[in-house]
Formats: sequence, C-alpha cells, structure tokens
Amino acid sequence: MSGHADSPTDGGLSAVAESISDEELLHRYQSRGDSQAFEGLVHRYETELYSYLRRYLGDAEMAEDVFQSTFLQIHLKKDQFEEGRRVRPWLYTIATNQAIDSQRRNRRHRMVSLDRRSGEDGEIGALVDLLAGQSQTSDEWLEGQEAQQWVRDAVSDLPEPLKAALILVYHQGLKYREAAEVLGVPVGTVKSRLHAAILKLNESWHKTNTK
Repeated sequence: MSGHADSPTDGGLSAVAESISDEELLHRYQSRGDSQAFEGLVHRYETELYSYLRRYLGDAEMAEDVFQSTFLQIHLKKDQFEEGRRVRPWLYTIATNQAIDSQRRNRRHRMVSLDRRSGEDGEIGALVDLLAGQSQTSDEWLEGQEAQQWVRDAVSDLPEPLKAALILVYHQGLKYREAAEVLGVPVGTVKSRLHAAILKLNESWHKTNTK
C-alpha cells in the first residue's frame, strides 16, 4: 500500500486522532479550518477506507487514486455535512460514489471484485465457515485455499447490489443502519440483500459440492 505504509504517526496527530470523535474532528475542520483535525481524520480512516476500496475495485492503483479523491471530496463538501449525522457512513458514501465514478472511467475492470492478492484468509475463511455450516468437513469439500478461492470467485459474481451490501457488512463491519445510509436504501433492504447474497452463495456452493 504505497501511499499508506508510511502514515504520519507524530505524537500530536496521534493524540488528536485518539481523543476526539470523528464528528468533532470534522467540525473543527469546518469551523476553524484546522488542518491537523483533517489530517487526524485521514489518518484514522486511511487503512479502513483503502482496504474497502481495494476490495471494491480489485485494483491497488485505482484504490489509491480513489482514496485520494475521496478525501478531496470531503474537503470540498465539508460544509455540506449536517450536524447530527455520523461521519463514518458519510465517508463510505463518498468513497463508494468515487469508486463508482472510477469504474465508469475504467470499463475494463469488473464492478466490486474482491482483491484476490490480499491474503485476507481470515475474512474469506469466515464466509467459508458460514456457507459450509457445521456439517461440512474438509473431506466432504475442497481443501482450505481452494475453498477460499472459490468464495472469492463466487462473491465477485454476485449482482452489484448484493456484493456491495456483503462487503460493507461482512468485510468492513458496518452496522445495518450504516450500510443503509451508505447505499441510500432502507435497513430492511440491506438485510434482504444480505439474505439474498447468502442464499445465492449457498446455492452455488452446494451445486459445486455435489458435482
């Protein structure tokens, strides 16, 4: 992660990032133009948002570009942020919109593909466990790495709305209401999309397993 490996870690910035809420950091930047507050917000979310964008786009260079454009948009739109809103879903909304715009400019890339080189075996393994259920064993199904690769491929083949919900909730750990705010849909729609995604993955899993 070229632009994020050498993140600023000076004591002042770390203190700001650790002791102040997202909303207060953004308020300080809105009201006083506090550049340290803005840097604290970037520092707090750089790993999380970059990881999300890399999964969403499936390309490290595109993710880096979109990460930068996301925080440019946050700078440009800071005065549009309404008091009472939460910053985290707002950041994800901007990042998702920037990713969609980037995909439109780069038609050769598949929408919302998972990064196949990131080695996030723990997260993929969780989905493997979820799909396989208690009754599956390694003898009844594919061995570890092969199963994980299957899940990556199966998730990347889901319809875009289902993939987006799955990535936000299962990979990024957003609450249902946060994912709903990011996607601009009701909470019930997020839940139904997750349910549909799991059903499709499970159906595909068992079709493969019974071949």
